[in-house]
Order: sequence, then structure tokens, then C-alpha cells
Amino acid sequence: MIVVGLTGGLATGKSSVARLFQDCGAIVIDADVLAREAVEPGRPAWRDIVRVFGKKVLQPDRALDRRTLGRIVFGNRAKMKQLNAIVHPRVAREQNRLTREITSKELDAVIIYDAPVLIEAGAHNRMNKIIVVAADQATQIKRLCNRSHFSRAEALRRIRSQLPLAQKIKLADYVIDGTLSFEQTKNEVQRIYAQLEQLA
Repeated sequence: MIVVGLTGGLATGKSSVARLFQDCGAIVIDADVLAREAVEPGRPAWRDIVRVFGKKVLQPDRALDRRTLGRIVFGNRAKMKQLNAIVHPRVAREQNRLTREITSKELDAVIIYDAPVLIEAGAHNRMNKIIVVAADQATQIKRLCNRSHFSRAEALRRIRSQLPLAQKIKLADYVIDGTLSFEQTKNEVQRIYAQLEQLA
């Protein structure tokens, strides 16, 4: 089997690439889903977040108010570090558990670990290969403003809260251009998947 870290910057097209790998036959573990599960009301990570950031980050139903939490941590390195220290270790444990579960049933699995902050969390050290989906900053800003209705300043703040794409690319085994057409991206994913299958 092979475990491949899939990462990129905000709004570079990473989620679309993950779906294309899934279409090829890869098993995708989504770090964002694991993180959402980790912070469900009443769970240890949720309790830690409320203790550190206060009840102002909760909605009336006790679920996390992601927008409010985002406004607190994006652009504030110390607070982002606090949040990551709560969430990342729990996500890593669950990813390891799922990987073991998958490989116990499918020895030659190609597992794609889709994680926006793969490198920031240090999870790239556990991967066999790393794929980075990249796009120019103007494209990222345009997509974030259209998709999430952020102001240009807010989009830029969120992009800058992550490791620069240039640094991620230095650690990549494969780089996929997130501005390619759907067909071009699909062809690129199929080409890389064929190589990963051989390695698995």
C-alpha cells in the first residue's frame, strides 16, 4: 500500500483533485472531515477549544461557530498555534487508525490523505509521497471571494495564514496545476495514479 499526502493552498482546486483520485480507485481520507468530527459538541477537542477561546465561539446549538473562530485565529499566529495543538494530534490519530483499518482489508491500497495543512501539521513526514495542488494568488483570491463571499482582505489574510505554496512545492513529489481545465486535470491525475498504483 501507499499513503499519499494531498495538499495545496486555499482555493487551489485540491478537493476536485481528491475526487478525481477517488474516481480512479484511490481511497480518500479527508482531514477536514476528521477535524469536524473531532470538534463535535462534547468531544475532548471541543471542550479544549471552548476552554481556550471561550463560549463566544459557540452557536446556540453548542456547535462551533467556524466563522467566529476563523476571525480569531486567521492572521494571529499564536492563536492559530493554540487551535492546531488541540485539533491536529487528534486528527493524526484518527488518520492512522483509518489507514490501519483500510490496509488490513486491502494490502495494495492507494490511500490519499487530503489535508490542507498537511505540511504545517508535520503530517507530511508520515507520507510515502506528497502531491501539491497549486494556483496563482489572483486565482485563489477570486475563488475565495466567489465561493465564501470573503472580502479581498479576508481572502488574503486566510491565504497568508498557511505556509506559502512555493515552500509546499519544494517538498512535493508531484505538482498539479489547479488552473488547468477539467479534462487536463483528469489526465494528470490518471497519469499520477498509474504511477502510485505501481508503487503500491
